[in-house]
Amino acid sequence: MDEKQDQRFMQAAIDQANIALENDDVPVGAVIVCENKIIAKGYNQRQQLNDPTAHAEIIALTAAAEHIGHWRLLNCTIYVTLEPCPMCAGALVLARIDRLVFGCDDPKTGACGSLYNIVQDNRLNHRLEITKGVLADDCSKMLQDFFSVKRERKDNGF
Repeated sequence: MDEKQDQRFMQAAIDQANIALENDDVPVGAVIVCENKIIAKGYNQRQQLNDPTAHAEIIALTAAAEHIGHWRLLNCTIYVTLEPCPMCAGALVLARIDRLVFGCDDPKTGACGSLYNIVQDNRLNHRLEITKGVLADDCSKMLQDFFSVKRERKDNGF
C-alpha cells in the first residue's frame, strides 16, 4: 500500500471514531480492508452496549469475518485510530490479519509496540506487519479533546 492509500483508509477509521464520539464513547474507529475495499467498519461501543469488549477492532473483526464467511482474515489490513490494547492485539493475531496500520501510540495500554508487542511476538503462530503514525496528529487530537472535556466535567466513567 502506498501512503495516500493508507491515509484514505485511516480517514475512514477516523470517520468511525467520530460516530463513537457522537455516542459519548472514547473516539476510536477501525476499518478492515481487503483487495483495496473496505469490508468492515467498527467504532467503540462500550458505553452504548455496556460491554467492555466492544472495542472498535473487535466490532470490525466480527463484521469482516461475517463478510468473508470465515474467521481467518487472510490478506486483510486493519486501520485503527489508536494503537490496539492487549485484547485487540490478541484478536488480530488470532484472526490472522496480515497488516495493522494505526494512527497514534497508546503509551498506557498499547500492545503493538508501546507496552507490549503482541502482534509481532515470535512465540505466537502469526505476526502482523505494522505501520504506525498514519494521520497520528488527527487521531491524537480527537482523543485529547475527548478526555479534556471529560476532565472538565469531572466525568470519571472512563
